[in-house]
Amino acid sequence: MASTRDGLVPITRAYLAKYYDKYPLSPLPDEVLQLIEELKSLSEDLAKVSPLSPEEQELSSDANGDPVYKIDENLWKNREQMEEIIFLLDKSRRPKSIQKATEEDSDLTSVLDEIEIQFKDMLNKLKQFQIKNSDNVFNIVMTYLPQDFRGSLIRQQRERSERNKQAQVEALINSGGSIRDKYALLWNQQMERRRQLAQLGSATGVYKTLVKYLVGVPQVLLDFIKQINDDHGPMEEQRLRYGPSLYTLTRMVLMIRLFILLSWARSEGQKIEKEQVAILQRAANTYLCEFEKFLLFIREVFINSPFFISAEDAGAAEGRKSDEFKETTIPAGKTHEVVLSVEAVNSYIAWDFSLIQSTLSLDIGFHVEYVSPSGEKTLILPYRRYDSDQGNFCTVLAGSYRLVWDNSYSSFFKKNLKYKVDAIPPVVEGSQQTVIEVEAEA
Repeated sequence: MASTRDGLVPITRAYLAKYYDKYPLSPLPDEVLQLIEELKSLSEDLAKVSPLSPEEQELSSDANGDPVYKIDENLWKNREQMEEIIFLLDKSRRPKSIQKATEEDSDLTSVLDEIEIQFKDMLNKLKQFQIKNSDNVFNIVMTYLPQDFRGSLIRQQRERSERNKQAQVEALINSGGSIRDKYALLWNQQMERRRQLAQLGSATGVYKTLVKYLVGVPQVLLDFIKQINDDHGPMEEQRLRYGPSLYTLTRMVLMIRLFILLSWARSEGQKIEKEQVAILQRAANTYLCEFEKFLLFIREVFINSPFFISAEDAGAAEGRKSDEFKETTIPAGKTHEVVLSVEAVNSYIAWDFSLIQSTLSLDIGFHVEYVSPSGEKTLILPYRRYDSDQGNFCTVLAGSYRLVWDNSYSSFFKKNLKYKVDAIPPVVEGSQQTVIEVEAEA
């Protein structure tokens, strides 16, 4: 987003184009395409030894077909292929002829060991890139949101949602799911984040609750997150400029995996030649070197992108000035209470308050209790004295909740209280917890 004196304006492709002019991507070396062709030729020769299996045929079609389109989808595709290559290069999965390597074959074993280590290292770098990028985008968008208990709840929901997603992946792996199954699930999870993001921006259905809950969010931010990943939205400029190089690297890693897969499957009838190993080594080294360069480049582009700017620079700080806080004076010897009605369990009771201080350091008692339909009271948050506090809890019972500020212990001093409270319904759609999660490209 760009900022104006009036606040925020929607990002446009033209605006992004000017920014990307500052970040030209160096073309891939000619060696990349040459090695792809050499691997393709070697794989075609291996395919003549015996017919392709269904898995090999599918991988061959993937390697020779059109690449996936989005930047982040390509990064996930590369990550999947890296893991598949590491799986193939594991000592226990190498052909028996290589496992029982003679002194003559020791060089081959060393080369495979080195390639395996290099792919493991790059896989870890890619994982860390994706994690840091996701956290960075989320934290930046959070600067546009109200900086009170609502922000805390959003973070809690995101953390819980990510734990649930990780549990799904672990359950799939433990049940015998393949690497391909794992990445199909990971991509579906990524797309679910996108759908939630778009629905939040559109504020339809149950997401109206979230938008109501996020009073104070600039409408332009909601517009931004709704269209950021559209096929013809602003990010299309990024795909056009940087996508082709990444598509080529995706094809290269697919070719590397295809060659290894075919070589392993036909090792009994056709020994792997030194020339083939040399090509594999060059291809792996070149791919990993160029992929790391691309990763470092795109990280810098993302970090400095104009739609990732501080809320202060964008004028959102003014947008966060809200009249939601109420003020009241609590005389000496008196209390002030607010009763919130909760219709469903797993709702949130949240508060944010402070005393408007005079020259004296003052505090006030505060506690929260549940009131059953029969009038029975249950203490939820024990009494304690504060000068300010911010907190929340998830309800386990429907009904009424009393938030009480107590100045009864004071004989002389009134207290000027500034406070905001809310009962936030559980945001669910079907059986799935809805969470605000922000995922731009990558």
